[in-house]
Amino acid sequence: MTTALITGSTAGLGAAFARRLARDGHDLVLVARDAKRLAEQATELHDRHGIEAEVLPADLATDEGIEAVATRLGDRRNPVDLLVNNAGFGNKGRYLDVPVADELRMIKVHVEAVLRLTSAATAAMRERGRGGVVNVASVAAFVPRGTYGASKAWVVQFTQGVARDLAGSGVRLMALCPGFVRTEFHQRAGMGTDNIPGWMWLDADNVVAAALSDLARGRTLSIPDPRYKALMGLAKVTPRSLLGGISSKAGRKYGPR
Repeated sequence: MTTALITGSTAGLGAAFARRLARDGHDLVLVARDAKRLAEQATELHDRHGIEAEVLPADLATDEGIEAVATRLGDRRNPVDLLVNNAGFGNKGRYLDVPVADELRMIKVHVEAVLRLTSAATAAMRERGRGGVVNVASVAAFVPRGTYGASKAWVVQFTQGVARDLAGSGVRLMALCPGFVRTEFHQRAGMGTDNIPGWMWLDADNVVAAALSDLARGRTLSIPDPRYKALMGLAKVTPRSLLGGISSKAGRKYGPR
């Protein structure tokens, strides 16, 4: 029985990954800030699926939190076979409307934590000759849209670069780039969602199923829906200057209110 470690496991895509992996028989290491929610989640998954669920309360916006998770990933006696770097958040408002401290916190969680945890996990996985890492990014990575999009673009480039460097080692890496997913993400950021068209919404469980299928196929990038695949294909051939204007208008129309 293999073990998966999921950051941001108590809500959204993280919870969907936990449900699916537990259902498939994987033991879990659940990571989030809220110890109470972690304990409740671990008990529910254990009782429902008969798997072992370890809890690791950690705030990935702090060095102490990142180091605690990195140490667990580096434990050779209790190896982690799959890392899902899912923890993340959004900030409401345009650039300069958001305090720099909040932007730096985002960089800490989306960039530094992903780098350090991926490094800890893959070092141990390469020694064993097997393992996988899913780094959750976003379709926002492909459009010029502030710190959030920039941090997710880094996740995509970093993940695909490391995947090339570790090719042939038995370790697979993949960046997952969903669009709008029905989770707590927007509510936590104080963003209105009533103005987002229904066709743009994705189901979290379907996103996870597509992601795990793409990882098994050895893909380094997963855009888990034909609608968003088409949109991102269009974005690739749209001039950057025009794309920036479209992205800004779409952000005001479909983003925070």
